[in-house]
Amino acid sequence: MSRTGWNDRLIPSLPLFHSIAGQTVIVLGSGDVAKARHRLVERAGGVVISDLEQGIAQGARLAFIAHDDIALVEADAMRLRAAGLLVNAADRPKLCDFTVPSILDRSPVLLAVGTGGASAGLAKALRLRLEALLPASLGQLASGLAAARERLRARWSDAGDRRRALDAALGEGGALDPMREGSDEQIDGWLEGSHEVQPSDTIEIYLTSTDPEDLTLRQARALGSADVLVHEASVPATILDRARADAARVSIAPGEVAPERSGLVVVLRS
Repeated sequence: MSRTGWNDRLIPSLPLFHSIAGQTVIVLGSGDVAKARHRLVERAGGVVISDLEQGIAQGARLAFIAHDDIALVEADAMRLRAAGLLVNAADRPKLCDFTVPSILDRSPVLLAVGTGGASAGLAKALRLRLEALLPASLGQLASGLAAARERLRARWSDAGDRRRALDAALGEGGALDPMREGSDEQIDGWLEGSHEVQPSDTIEIYLTSTDPEDLTLRQARALGSADVLVHEASVPATILDRARADAARVSIAPGEVAPERSGLVVVLRS
């Protein structure tokens, strides 16, 4: 469907974190919204250019438009898109290639809450709730794990074992529970401690509903941690989407025995 044929319905989007450090980003317009976009770009290390043609000439890949005049917004969006840039037009979802989420910053941990342009107010409200839940030391935990990467590899050379050890440590009540203040101080002790990591495990889930909201907490956790997802063809995509995107997937016939695979294998049967 062409962009001119779009209506105001919301379009599903793929959330990404885009590195712009040292790169030119175009921000057009004036007023509070434009100033907010300036701050957003500069905090991420980008270089703001307020001239459309200059920004294009300097190889900008992203552009923010914050004009009040809709005709000017449309004209600039068309020019920028023709030059190959991705465009965000404030409060104009039909003209946006990407939207701006509400950002929770626990650097280097960033949580972005988006609604596909439906409601910035809702995204902000959710972000504020999360702000109250996440400890201030969360960023330090992430930095500590990054610094310990080589020690993690030395302790668990197999990637699957390493992932399962981290899953256990970062789980609720685990040694490195990210929801607990001060977990970053436990990394050394955790690495030096005694840990048994099961080489493989299989969990079978028999679905009683096609609604993913009917999954039990245990089932949802298993799907989120699975290394391999084995499923009958009748299992709906809405359920499969609750699994990790990078989990290997194997389709089997109803009643067929699941193939043996290493790691955490979750078998879904309807």
